[in-house]
Amino acid sequence: MTELRRWSAALVTVVAALAAMSAVAALGLWSAGADSLPGGGFGAVLAATLLLALGAPAQLEGSAAFVATAQGGIDVVPLTVSLVGALTAGALFLRPLRLHAVVHPGELLGRVARTAVLWVIAVLLISLGAEHSFTVSTGEDLLDELGGLLGASPTVGFKVETLPAVGIGLLWLLIVLALALAVSRRTPLPSSLLRFHSTVRPAAHAVLNLVLVYVALGLVAGVVAVFTQGEPRQVMAVILLGLPNLAWLALGVGLGASWHGHVSDTIGLPVPEPLAAVLHSGQDVTLDLGTLADQDGRAWLLLPLAAVTVLLAGVGTALHAPPTVPAWRHAVQLAVSLAVAMLLIGVLTRISASIGLDLFGLGGRGSTELQPNLLVAIPLGAAWGAAAGFLGALLAPHLRRHRP
Repeated sequence: MTELRRWSAALVTVVAALAAMSAVAALGLWSAGADSLPGGGFGAVLAATLLLALGAPAQLEGSAAFVATAQGGIDVVPLTVSLVGALTAGALFLRPLRLHAVVHPGELLGRVARTAVLWVIAVLLISLGAEHSFTVSTGEDLLDELGGLLGASPTVGFKVETLPAVGIGLLWLLIVLALALAVSRRTPLPSSLLRFHSTVRPAAHAVLNLVLVYVALGLVAGVVAVFTQGEPRQVMAVILLGLPNLAWLALGVGLGASWHGHVSDTIGLPVPEPLAAVLHSGQDVTLDLGTLADQDGRAWLLLPLAAVTVLLAGVGTALHAPPTVPAWRHAVQLAVSLAVAMLLIGVLTRISASIGLDLFGLGGRGSTELQPNLLVAIPLGAAWGAAAGFLGALLAPHLRRHRP
């Protein structure tokens, strides 16, 4: 393959991933009503959403004449956008490698480097457009009236710092490419890494299928909600921006993990019931299976759903590994993979959003916080993975005998 074709392949990977992310983000923002933002800010909000999807936080700051100040920030990953971009980038990056029996390390590193260079340029250009300012309401009628009379209505601007965005975006890409290489069962590896084909890939691939199954189940529930609830655009916004956030939260809660946080009365991201009922108190509360079940008894179904799907992941791990691998090794491999998955789920489902306004000593403030308890989630993931890996290894021989 000539050098021009190599760069062309890298360009296709970058452009296609960002195009897919932009399409999903634009539809989600339109569903959320962002097309009506004042000052033609939709393009800037779209750029900021793409950077949020890569993990770069957005800063909120502004003022109102000389009598008011506004500040805040948003640190939440719209995981639907992230997932679409990751799947697109990973598939296109791996596609040319499948033409080889064994990949030379230099060729693999070259592909990563070319893709990374073009990705950094693209993220840099996006970050230059992720800045806008507009007037917002404080949520308090008195403050809004005073601001209008005094010419001190709060002008809030958002921006994403360029250098952190580029660095975080590059890290996102490298993690995505590494995970894509780890979970792919058909892509060849360099000869020095061939031993990982049978030790890492079966469990990693099974865990990938597990988290995608939860996203698919969430999509089915979301489509039903679109036709049965009274606000279809808001439901569509949640699906197009934050479906994996909720789906993977359900997986973690079903496994016994917990989060803590709150949603204040004056600001909040759209979350479904009974999740909103647990968090909508203004004070820190624990979000786990018990507190969800207190609001809706159907939440207990998350436990058997997690048990069945994780067991299927254990069976899939054993079926795609050599038959000579002992059961205890399957248990260890799935334990590690699911522990890593719980770490990523915990980090990616964090939410931190706040805005504050001060006017003549009066204030309008609000925040949304949701933080994982990783010290509980990671060991739980390892324990579930070990049990499912061992049981899956015991069931796999019987399933192999019945396969055509």
